[in-house]
Amino acid sequence: MKPAALFASFAGPFALGTLSGPGQAPFPGLVIPDGRVLDLRTALADPALTSREILDDWDAVLPRLHALADDVDRVWQPLEGLRVHAPVEPRQIFQCGANYRQHVIDLEVAHRSPDDPRTVEEARAEIAAVMDRRAAEDLPYVFIGLPSTVAGPYDDVVLPAWAEQPDWELELAAVVARPTYRVPVEEALSYVAGYTIANDLTDRATVFRRDMKAIGTDWLRSKNAPGFTPLGPWIVPAASIADPGDLRVTLKLNGDTMQDESTKDMLFGVARLVSYISQTARLLPGDLVLTGSPAGNGMHWGRLLRDGDVMEGSVTGLGVQRTRCVAEDAS
Repeated sequence: MKPAALFASFAGPFALGTLSGPGQAPFPGLVIPDGRVLDLRTALADPALTSREILDDWDAVLPRLHALADDVDRVWQPLEGLRVHAPVEPRQIFQCGANYRQHVIDLEVAHRSPDDPRTVEEARAEIAAVMDRRAAEDLPYVFIGLPSTVAGPYDDVVLPAWAEQPDWELELAAVVARPTYRVPVEEALSYVAGYTIANDLTDRATVFRRDMKAIGTDWLRSKNAPGFTPLGPWIVPAASIADPGDLRVTLKLNGDTMQDESTKDMLFGVARLVSYISQTARLLPGDLVLTGSPAGNGMHWGRLLRDGDVMEGSVTGLGVQRTRCVAEDAS
């Protein structure tokens, strides 16, 4: 499916993307719902401008973007025929794990040892109690991802030959607007420039270290292969999303719906995650905060990714990404 057939589903008067024509360098573009794009290098009189540099100066640039979206005298070009890249190259990626109540319960059941004496119902009840306690204690779980995993929303996803259980994890991603450090929850959303879609691919077989269980999780190995974070297609400004805590996250595999859940199922919302991360780390413009993935992953279905699979992911108001899986040549 060509990007032009997917673009019109974003909310608001415009979105920010990174695009390129055949044989040309990528450029930051202002995309409007009728399928036209404005090259912001020309519109903002900066021939070397990037999407991240726009985010570096977001508070000043945002009013200009609103004005440009209404400027019919500008030279617009059709989206058709342009390549859509990841909308931003982040400096840092913060990933929230175990943030959807039902998802964690499903994974716990799927990863049960054959020797586990508990029934399925007992296992579900125990992990549900753990999730409720985490929410009550207000303790998000966040780890770090590599920017080199980011790929475009329509790029092929290469499944590494070593990955035994590659899985999908569609997520709402918040994009940081300006330097953020020790911000209170009440102010955190004001530091979000907008939202986009991320598919945080994971090799389930390497999540936990086999050589020494006490080491725990190995996120480097399981999540950071090149291209394991298809991103975009667009950054939709925060003002166009009425409530990030009430969006539908949907992933289809070869046309079959696998994930279809509301962000209402998150234990910790965007504001809490941004605030929590900022108590330790300094967030920078263009950084991504991945908010976790809902129930319906491959481990739940007993069906992991393989060569030729096509994933189509959408989040309410943010557009659609579509990626095809290609097995790496083992030789």
